[in-house]
Order: sequence, then C-alpha cells, then structure tokens
Amino acid sequence: MATRKNPETKATKRANVSKDDLLKYYREMLLIRRFEEKAGQLYGMGLIGGFCHLYIGQEAVVVGLEAAAEDGDKRITSYRDHGHMLACGMDPKGVMAELTGREGGLSKGKGGSMHMFSKEKHFYGGHGIVGAQVPLGAGLAFADQYKGNGRVTFTYFGDGAANQGQVYETFNMAALWKLPVVFVIENNQYAMGTAQKRSTSTPEIHTRGQAFGIPGESVDGMDVLAVKEAGERATAHCRAGDGPYILEVMTYRYRGHSMSDPAKYRSREEVQKMREERDAIEHVRELLLQGGHAGDDDLKAIDKEIKAIVNEAAEYSKESPEPDVSELWTDIYA
Repeated sequence: MATRKNPETKATKRANVSKDDLLKYYREMLLIRRFEEKAGQLYGMGLIGGFCHLYIGQEAVVVGLEAAAEDGDKRITSYRDHGHMLACGMDPKGVMAELTGREGGLSKGKGGSMHMFSKEKHFYGGHGIVGAQVPLGAGLAFADQYKGNGRVTFTYFGDGAANQGQVYETFNMAALWKLPVVFVIENNQYAMGTAQKRSTSTPEIHTRGQAFGIPGESVDGMDVLAVKEAGERATAHCRAGDGPYILEVMTYRYRGHSMSDPAKYRSREEVQKMREERDAIEHVRELLLQGGHAGDDDLKAIDKEIKAIVNEAAEYSKESPEPDVSELWTDIYA
C-alpha cells in the first residue's frame, strides 16, 4: 500500500474522534470510491448513457461535511454528485439504477447521473448547469430561515463555477438576509480542464466573500477530520444566525472531468503523487492501523463487504426495467 506522509495532521491531533467514527468515515469513503469505480466500468460497457462525472479522490469532502451535519440539514450540488448522494444515506441500488436509466432509480430513471433527488434525505440535486445550484441553495436556506427550524443548507460548487456571475449575486443576497447557508467550494484545481491559476484571478477563492462580509476559510479536503472540524465551525456560525459561511475545500480528482476526458492537461506523475502521498482513504486507514483500532484483516473484511454492496447495486441496476413510455408525461409542469 502507498504511504501517506505525516498522517498525524494538526486536525487529527485536535479532533475528538473515536474508533467508531474513524471506521464509519473509512467505510463511507470506501463505499463512494468502490461505487464510482463500478460506475466507470458500467459506463465503459455502455450501460450508463450521457455524461458521467466520477468523484474518485474527493471522498473526504462530503463524508467530512456530512459528519458535521444534523438531521434535516439540506444539500445541493453540481453534476459530480454520486458521492454526495451516498454520503447522505441514499440507497446505492437506487443511485446505480438511476445512472443506468432504470425504473428502480431514485428519479425513476429520468434524471440519470446528473439530476437525482431525494426529499427523504434532503438532497436537492445534481444540477447540470455550471453554478445554477448556488442560488437554489440560497433559496433552500431562505425557506428554513422563514420556518425558523435551525437547519443549514450545504451548497456545493467547484472552482470553475466560482467564476460564474450568479454565485456573487447569491453571495450578496445571502449576506444581506443572513441566510443559514454554507457555500462549499470543492476546489479540485482544474475546473473542467483548466488549472485554477490560469482561470481565476484570486489564488484563494474563499476570500471573494470578503466583499460581502461573508467569512471563509480554506481546508485540507484530503483530510476527513479537518473537513469535519471546519464544517462544525461553519454550521455553528450559520445556526447562530450570523449568516452564510464559505468553505474552500482543497481536494483533487484522480479521473478526468467526465468519462470522455483523457485529462492530458496534467501529468500522470502529478496524479500518482497525490494518490501515494495524499489519498484521503489511505490517511484514515493508517490512523486505524497505527492507533490499533483495526487490523489488516478487519479492513479487508470491510472492503469485501463494500464490494458486495456495490456489486448488488450493479446487478439491481441491470435487472430493473426501463421506465414505461408513459413516464414521459409525469413530473412535468405542462
């Protein structure tokens, strides 16, 4: 196995984390990775149509923030959304069946990879238009503020979307109305395929909230404990009625922007270095082993269990029927 340098980060030492918590984060991140690997296989077999954006490498972001969330909190994100669905507890079988466009999918096979919802889990999409989810996230937060229920909305977007105009219109309104929304910038450094330094005038994107009086910070998105700790600060700020908060989570995707992207804008050596030295799952694995919380056999058993869950989801997605033609006329405005 690759060895991550210095697994005992500052956040790790500060965080009050139990063996059960570490095992939970390990299991959840591993589920996302194995699910996404399987989704990549199904796409290659022609079973997933349209676009498919994998979350491999970024697992610590959603797992860390879900650890900071409370029941009833909402989340909304972009088209790279499978990890968010799994992290908030959506059924892997329903997610995979949606990817393959089947009746058993969580949007009845009509949403596909980029447009999936779960009212039960307070997950409001997957959105294919870059940055379009940001004002919608503020709207969700406005509804909660109006109801006075103490809930927070996590509004995820990427470093590329951070250059879209509607983001700053939303910042202005969220600050003006003190909305309980955490703006999560998943900075995987390349947007669609252009390095941040070539597309973004400010080296630290979270500082763009300063013009609106929105506090923000940068956090190591390859360390699930650091993300959780930052998420707790952000949600406490929002729940106190102090308005929005920006988290710029520095992460890295191992695959291309989508399944059709060969990622020639970066070197193989760069990706391999991240895998070997900064992998989020390996980080927690080492903490478990070094702390005596689990042995190799325990972690192999978890991996086997996760693979079984993912394989079951894949089989379910293949066996579920395609939606009836009559579904074309349901869930539409007119």
